[in-house]
Amino acid sequence: MIYLEKLECTRCKATYSPENPHNLCQCGAPLFARYKLKQIKDELKREDINNRPPNLWRYRELLPITEGKDIISLGEGFTPLTPAISLGKKLGLERLWIKDESFNPTGSFKARGMSVAISMAKKLGIKEVCLPSAGNAAGAAAAYSARAEIGAFVFMPQDTDTCFILECKSYNAQLELVKGVITDCAAVMLERKKGSDWFDLSTLKEPYRVEGKKTMGYELAEQLGWELPDVIIYPTGGGTGIIGMWKAFEEMEKLGWIKGKKPRLVCVQSEGCAPLVKAFNEGKNSAEKWEKPETIASGIKVPQAIGDFLVLKAVRESEGTATSVTDEEILECLKEISETEGILPCPEGAATLAALKKLKKENKINPEEKIILFNTGTGLKYVESLKKYFI
Repeated sequence: MIYLEKLECTRCKATYSPENPHNLCQCGAPLFARYKLKQIKDELKREDINNRPPNLWRYRELLPITEGKDIISLGEGFTPLTPAISLGKKLGLERLWIKDESFNPTGSFKARGMSVAISMAKKLGIKEVCLPSAGNAAGAAAAYSARAEIGAFVFMPQDTDTCFILECKSYNAQLELVKGVITDCAAVMLERKKGSDWFDLSTLKEPYRVEGKKTMGYELAEQLGWELPDVIIYPTGGGTGIIGMWKAFEEMEKLGWIKGKKPRLVCVQSEGCAPLVKAFNEGKNSAEKWEKPETIASGIKVPQAIGDFLVLKAVRESEGTATSVTDEEILECLKEISETEGILPCPEGAATLAALKKLKKENKINPEEKIILFNTGTGLKYVESLKKYFI
């Protein structure tokens, strides 16, 4: 049975039928999938999930597709939650974990969102999809589109690491490299899209990528015995990770699966591109476009996010914060995570450790708190960007 009830605008609350493809609401805001949570509560207990396959589809009642024939999967989700024992001792933190998303099929958390979004695209009869990307989303879209026999058109910055380019071409995606950053890629894509049947799969411009990302929240709860952590530190570009997890916590609360205080969310950005941090510190509900963005952490080099107001809302509701770190700190922490825990993080993942150190120095972290650092992808895809610092 499918429990998806409707699509709802995150701003004006207008509703749409999930039987048809949709991008943004008419008001220009992202749409959220809403479920029959009361019915799910009556029919599904969290213990029912225990013996299901270790992938994100173990939470299928809380996803827009529940039937195997419609699901496009490569085994995404249920990634390791690794105790960072050595790093924790070094920092004087008793309960520190790394949620390692590099174990996903395409090497990053983007596989989660693309599995769900491409599954829905296939179900709704969409033949071709398009999106701008800094790298990981393009690779995931290309892989899942290949699996679903859907055409993929991806647009990435010219300075994207070769690994991402090879990945997209290997999956037979149509790739165009664009001078500039991800917003420039989006502008070129929209121009190329005119007169085509391409469906826009851009971050939060369709309602289902965030549904895949929210499963990170469900997994954290399950892996910690249905007791949420105190703090989640997350690298933030477009913001679907934070937005999705906050949505998951709200759903689980209504289902009665979790109780008590929800985690404080920490939005981490680079000092070279920190529009959300600036907006948070200024008490604003939306962020201004960041001019001349520059950072080694390409996945968070997003000058302006369409879901900015949702990220800021989630961070404030959680009583969390937003902070920025330097590229020098990111590189130092990348090496430190690798040396102490045997995990080679992506630069974005390394930024979370830099943020943790900063927050600890500011006495915003209690040494006894349960703290989660998110490594959103493997550092192996960033060889060209990183080799000049480490070789």
